[in-house]
Amino acid sequence: MIAERIDQLELMEVWYEDDPTMRLRVNFPFFLGTGTKSTAVVYFEIEPGYRLGTHTDSAEEIILILEGEAEVSLEDERGRLSAGEMALVPAMVPHGLRNVGEETVRVAGFFSSNVVVSTFDRPMMPFNQRVVGTPPILAEEQVPTGDAV
Repeated sequence: MIAERIDQLELMEVWYEDDPTMRLRVNFPFFLGTGTKSTAVVYFEIEPGYRLGTHTDSAEEIILILEGEAEVSLEDERGRLSAGEMALVPAMVPHGLRNVGEETVRVAGFFSSNVVVSTFDRPMMPFNQRVVGTPPILAEEQVPTGDAV
């Protein structure tokens, strides 16, 4: 069994350099690299007043709000979700999430693939790139394998 405790996950802070409202902490506890065969899970937290930037994901996602209240955008549609509610985000549909409450929004996202590629509307820091994978890895953390690609 592969198991993780949410309260013990090491969260990475990500943000947009040119937009102070886009900032969150994130971790991918389950994906290909941790041994899953056909799914991935993302966990993230957004403080009041901040948001997750608009992006697309290569796989379908179900988001579950664990705590807090968020406004979710899905293409031109907007809706609010609070703790205990969930929504389906189809693959490759632009979406984002904004904390509209007074407490930290905590979200678990469940993907239909064990590898997910996310493309954001602006470069995400600290990677300084728009396209990130599961999990995002800083260039200096990558270890050369010696294989020619």
